[in-house]
Amino acid sequence: MKGKYVKEFIKFPDILATGVLFLVMLLLTIPRLQHAATWIALVLGMISYAASEYVIHRYLFHMKPPKSPFLLKLIKRLHYDHHVVPNELHLLFLPVWYSFPFIGIASALAFWITASWALTVNYAAGITGYLLFYEWTHYVAHPPTDPLLYRFYEMLLVYGPGMKEIIHEKFGDGIMSAIDFEMDIKRVPDPKGDRVLMMLNGKFLPYKKF
Repeated sequence: MKGKYVKEFIKFPDILATGVLFLVMLLLTIPRLQHAATWIALVLGMISYAASEYVIHRYLFHMKPPKSPFLLKLIKRLHYDHHVVPNELHLLFLPVWYSFPFIGIASALAFWITASWALTVNYAAGITGYLLFYEWTHYVAHPPTDPLLYRFYEMLLVYGPGMKEIIHEKFGDGIMSAIDFEMDIKRVPDPKGDRVLMMLNGKFLPYKKF
C-alpha cells in the first residue's frame, strides 16, 4: 500500500516539478557539505519554510474572507476548496505557480543578504526539501495508511454522503464541529464477535454567507 502512495505522490506533476528542482539544487549542494556555512544555509531554508507556512496558514488562509473576488478565489484555491474535497490531489498539493515564486523571492532575499550564489542555492535547497517533506506528511494523511484509521476513512467514503444529507435535512446547511466535540467508545459483547460502539457528539455550525 505504501508503495502505491509513493508512486502516486512522485508522479503528481507539481510534486514532480518540485522534486526535479530539489534534485538539481541538492546536486549543487553536495560538493559543499564539508562547509559549516552550507549546513547553516540548509537549516535556515528549512526553518524559513516552516515558519512562513505557519504564518501564511494561520493568518492568511484563516483570515476573514476578503471582499476582493480575486483574493477570495485565490484563497479558495489554496485552502478552502481542499477542506471541501480533501482527497483531491490537485487541491491537496500547493501548485507550482504559488510555490515556485515563493522559492524565487526567498532565494533573491538570501542572495541580497549573502551575495553568494552557493549559499543561495543551499538555502533554496533547504526550502524546497522541507516543502516536499511537508507535502508528503500532508499527503499520507489523505488517506491514512494505518489499517484501523483506513477503515474510518473507508467508512466515510461509503456512508459520508448519506450522513451529510441526514445532517443537512435535520439541521440545515452547515457542518459538525470537530473542536466543540465529544466522543464515546464502548465495547459491546456479541456472540459473533464483540462490536465497537461509537458516539460522535459535535456542535452544529451553520454555514456563513460571504
